[in-house]
Parts: sequence; structure tokens; C-alpha cells
Amino acid sequence: MSRPANRLLTLLELLQDRGLVSADELARRLEVDGRAIRRYITSLREMDIPVESVRGRHGGYRLVRGPRLPPVMLADEEAVAVVVALAAAGDRQEGGEPSPTDRALVKLNRVLPTTLRERVKALASATSTTFTGARIPEPEPAMALAAAVQSHRTVRIEHPRGVRDVDPYGLVVHRRRWYLVGHDHLRDAVRMFRLDKIAEVTELPRRFTPRSDVDPVAYVLRSLTLGTWTHRTEVWLDTDAATARAQLPATFGELRPCAEGGVLLVSGVEDLPAMARILTGLPWRFTVRNPPALADALAAHVADLAEAVTRSHRPQP
Repeated sequence: MSRPANRLLTLLELLQDRGLVSADELARRLEVDGRAIRRYITSLREMDIPVESVRGRHGGYRLVRGPRLPPVMLADEEAVAVVVALAAAGDRQEGGEPSPTDRALVKLNRVLPTTLRERVKALASATSTTFTGARIPEPEPAMALAAAVQSHRTVRIEHPRGVRDVDPYGLVVHRRRWYLVGHDHLRDAVRMFRLDKIAEVTELPRRFTPRSDVDPVAYVLRSLTLGTWTHRTEVWLDTDAATARAQLPATFGELRPCAEGGVLLVSGVEDLPAMARILTGLPWRFTVRNPPALADALAAHVADLAEAVTRSHRPQP
């Protein structure tokens, strides 16, 4: 979930739970300035959530009294399905403004029962997605892990690799699968675990401090792109990083800007001839740097293309 959505939800919860809240306290709780608070209040009003300003020494903001909306009763799996759909929408706005997805989540938050509201918010906050079309995970492990991500508590998971104690950093949806990324205490390293392989989750009393240098999405993409393949390939592309990112899928490889210009595409590959065929379809000049076998596969593919051209120029019988 984006930072604007997190702040809007926090702002709405403060107003729901506390009544009149001063602008200074809202700014402190949301870690923003007064101008941002006014902008978020405007966003709530644009969503037809009635917020009034109270002037004076003890003034601030509060929700206008009126009939409460009836709660929306969702089963856990239905709530997870809604969060997945919103997380997969991917309509983030520039400039820190709430997106349509953010606004939908805030409205849903307003009509959920308190307990379910907290669990849905935790799951949305803990989950990132690389594209649309995610499967719905089992709700209990997903929500338990999301709560531990938010509370910074270690969990014990039952997994085919054995029972592991993990500091959960985040949940990631990639290629329709859900992954937990966290610090595995047994291996003393960051690892990822598929949620559909986790049988049980137990939150432990031990707390942890999240590592600022670990991006769960980047870790999953890097692990799946480079970590499990037979060949590691390096190809220099005659373009800039922004253009390459816009035209290549995130799963195609890791892009590294080069000091001499261009970008280095680092990929994990199982089939070198298939990689050679893909490279010849790119719109930029390129140079194979590693492995030499990829250059050989490229030469063989070019020879096949040249033979096809020769056959095409021959007179037809």
C-alpha cells in the first residue's frame, strides 16, 4: 500500500477513535507538516467523508456527527480477495497524492468492523505486487504474517524446509504466487518462502528492527531472475536504464547503468539459444559479455537467419 493510503487510513482512524484531534497532533502522528494535513483532509472530504474544522485554541478536525454507515461483513477469504484486487490495481499517483486504489481502500476501511479493519490494513500495508492477476492465498497465514510485518515481531513458520524462526520484512505477489521475505534465523540470512508452502504461523514475543537495506520486491525479483538458473548472462545494451525498464519486463533481468554509457542486463537463463533469439528481437545494439556460450548460441541463430534469408531470395519452383 502506498504511503498516501497509509496516512489517509491513519488519519481516518484517529478521527474515528479520538473525535476532535488538533492539526499539530495529526501532523506529528503522520510525520508530515501542516500543509500535508490540510491536503489529506481535503482528500477525505472529496471522498464524501464529512470532516469539519474547529477553530480556536483547542481546535482541530473531527468527523461530523451523523448516522453511522452499516458495517460490511466480510469473511477472511473475502477480505483477502479485496486486498489482492486493490494491491494488483497498480494505479499509483505521482506527487504523493492518493490514487483511486488508495481512495477505495480508505472507503472500505470506513465500513469494516474494527477487528477485520485492522487485519485488512495490516495485509494491505505488508503486501507488494509486481503485476496483476494474483492467486488468493489462505487467509489465516497471510493475515498472521501481515500482522507480524506491521508489529515487527518474529514468527515461527512450519515449512517443507523445516520449522523456521523468521523476522518478516514483507509479502510479495509475483507471477501469481505469494512470497514471504524475511531474515531466516537458522541460516542467518535473508530468505524468501512461498506462502502456499507455509502450513502454520505462530507469532513470537521477540521483536526485531527491520533492515532498511532490504527491499522485499527487489529481493524476490533478483532471486527468481538470477538465483535458480543454470546460466548467468551479461549483455550490454546501447540504451539508457529508464528506456530499458520501460520496454523490458521486470522478470527479464537486472539492469545496471554503465559508467561508459548504456546498461548491463544481468539475467538468469536456462536455455541459451532461447536467450539468443530474444536478444535479436531487442530494438537496441547489444554486446554479449558473458558467457561465451551465449555468443556461440547467438552466432548459430544469426547463421540460421542468414540461411533463411538466402532461401527466401531463391526463385520459387
